[in-house]
Amino acid sequence: MPDVTPTSLPDPVQRTEHFDVLDLGTLPYRDAWDIQHHLHAEVAAGARPTLLLVEHPAVLTLGRKAREGENIVVTRDYLAGQGIEVLEVERGGDVTYHGPGQLVVYAIFPVGRRVRDFLRLLEDATVQALHSLGLEDARPNPGYAGVYLSPRDLNGLERQQKIASIGVAVKQHTALHGIGLNIATQLHHFDLIVPCGLQDTQMTSVQREYDLRGLGQSASMDAAKAALTTAFASVFRDYDFSLPASALHAAIPHPQSKESDA
Repeated sequence: MPDVTPTSLPDPVQRTEHFDVLDLGTLPYRDAWDIQHHLHAEVAAGARPTLLLVEHPAVLTLGRKAREGENIVVTRDYLAGQGIEVLEVERGGDVTYHGPGQLVVYAIFPVGRRVRDFLRLLEDATVQALHSLGLEDARPNPGYAGVYLSPRDLNGLERQQKIASIGVAVKQHTALHGIGLNIATQLHHFDLIVPCGLQDTQMTSVQREYDLRGLGQSASMDAAKAALTTAFASVFRDYDFSLPASALHAAIPHPQSKESDA
């Protein structure tokens, strides 16, 4: 797709009752980050919430718990040689990977003080989408953000199978960031990190699961986008999208507070 800037966003691919859906195609992480912040400012001021769908070139992002990337297991020089950026971002969680074949879903939604409830709804929408894609054992894992499938034995050790990572930041009562769902992701790139700092976890994808289960299917990014959009519309049907009155009041400029040129 052509270069996308906050002032030249594509038209929504869908308008649900409560939010718009924008498909950014494949976009570098920094560019999508700028778009997130642009839309976040608008939603925090009362504009319609937006669900962003995007794929990124390979990048590692460090959340607030990342401790300077101690769960990256290769050198920064090696990553640079592979063309993989490392960026510190404002979401929660540790280190995670984004790259081709992964559907990244940024929910720029009002949250207020309901952060835990919002995270559960993100998980619910992801689980519902995976069920519709034929992975009926998709489930949350209590105590851990994200979505998992049934554990597998690996050389005598039970390993949790994680298919989606979830991390958000909330500013001005409005969320940034969201979900990284592995569709046909290059899973060997996760060997560069300890995903989310979890030692007993193996990353998986829709395509890997189709292959291991002998389903004879090819994972489709378009199908995944449609499934996530439908699931979000369902899970957030009765969600309170209103912002606190105090937040909207703070977002409105007041003449008496305008800086003087004098």
